[in-house]
Amino acid sequence: MSALMKAAVFVEPGRIELADKPIPDVGPNDALVRITTTTICGTDVHILKGEYPVAKGLTVGHEPVGVIEKLGSAVIGYEEGQRVVAGAICPSFTSYPSQDGFPSQDGAYLIPSGRCGCHGYKATAGWRFGNLIDGTQAEYVLVPDAQANLAPIPDGLTDEQVLMCPDIMSTGFKGAENAGIKIGDTVAIFAQGPIGLCATAGAKLRGATTIIAIDGNDHRLEIARQMGADVTLNFKNCDVVEEVMKLTGGRGVDASIEALGLQSTFESSLRVLKPGGTLSSLGVYSEDLTIPVDAFAAGLGDHRIVTALCPGGKERMRRLMNVIESGRVDLGPLVTHHFALDDIVEAYDLFANQRDGVLKVAIKPA
Repeated sequence: MSALMKAAVFVEPGRIELADKPIPDVGPNDALVRITTTTICGTDVHILKGEYPVAKGLTVGHEPVGVIEKLGSAVIGYEEGQRVVAGAICPSFTSYPSQDGFPSQDGAYLIPSGRCGCHGYKATAGWRFGNLIDGTQAEYVLVPDAQANLAPIPDGLTDEQVLMCPDIMSTGFKGAENAGIKIGDTVAIFAQGPIGLCATAGAKLRGATTIIAIDGNDHRLEIARQMGADVTLNFKNCDVVEEVMKLTGGRGVDASIEALGLQSTFESSLRVLKPGGTLSSLGVYSEDLTIPVDAFAAGLGDHRIVTALCPGGKERMRRLMNVIESGRVDLGPLVTHHFALDDIVEAYDLFANQRDGVLKVAIKPA
């Protein structure tokens, strides 16, 4: 009989609970990682609410920091006992999409009829943890295709310093990369949650010289300034589109980044764009979007709308940890709360309801 571990599992919409599950067996290409720190993502809240479909009994979570407990026989270049991260997206790098330059899109998977009121093939198959296979809110996680996905943590970096790398930092930076930001650009970033804050930091690293951060929470806007924002706008106090157009002399921004996943923020991100500008979309949308014909210039505005799934793989993780180690970005202020795995239901309640100034919570099994 397999030894057991504690894991947070999806029971039904509105219920994620702690349960005992077998510690996974390790195949030739796998690695068993003992989790030392993980966290809760906004996508996990979509899962909790039933807005994103996953199988009942699945272990949720996709942001692993830990120590290699056991290596598969085919995995070389790593050692048991080594501290590692793995990307939230853990592609095999063998699919057609991944070999065509989109490694996060490691093929597609079939949604059976009845799981979400629809059926057919859906992208995002590179996202396996807490989606297609058991995830990271547990004492152990099995990392598939470990040779491609495990990244050693540099000496001197703490779990909290690298905790954002698997998803939040990678996603936020991808928003800035997809926006095609050039030196001297003006960029508007809608929503300053953890991903939006990382997009703000990424825009500064890319060379934007006027970064406009937008949110309804003054504390988050203060942190946005720490991350590189030059101007902050609280949408509760002004007409954001009007203010952005004033700030740009009526030209509009070179790029906008949408980091919340709502119709209102998506539409505003489109309305502030200059002709020829890029809307970089990072939000996870749970309802259909509508593109207003005037904001889209009837399709004649030379606009680009680009979406992204968080890049994964060991090279992406290595680069992100290089940024942390260099001191160019400090994401420590994003980790605002700490919980034991035993208290994960309480952590979900806090995070899902956005109480007590929460940005990200660190979850520790021990």
